[in-house]
Amino acid sequence: MGIALWLVCALVVVFTIRNIRFGRPIGWIAELFAIVIGAMLLGGVATALDFGGWDELDWRAGVFVLFGSFAIGGAIRCGRLFTRRRGEAEKSV
Repeated sequence: MGIALWLVCALVVVFTIRNIRFGRPIGWIAELFAIVIGAMLLGGVATALDFGGWDELDWRAGVFVLFGSFAIGGAIRCGRLFTRRRGEAEKSV
């Protein structure tokens, strides 16, 4: 059940940040994979920190994964803004 909680938190983050236009990549698959994989890693860290586990629901693990996934999504978008060519950046904003 804990893994399902981590996955739901990751999907909430993906659907939330897809509504934010600033820095949004055209393709969403890479962003989805990065956030889901990051959420699973954060869930493993939460298990190591004894915030529940992979087989039990715990609100602390959910909050940890949710905020960590938002940070991962923000880092992806921020990194994308700084690595785009100048013409691309002006068109999308």
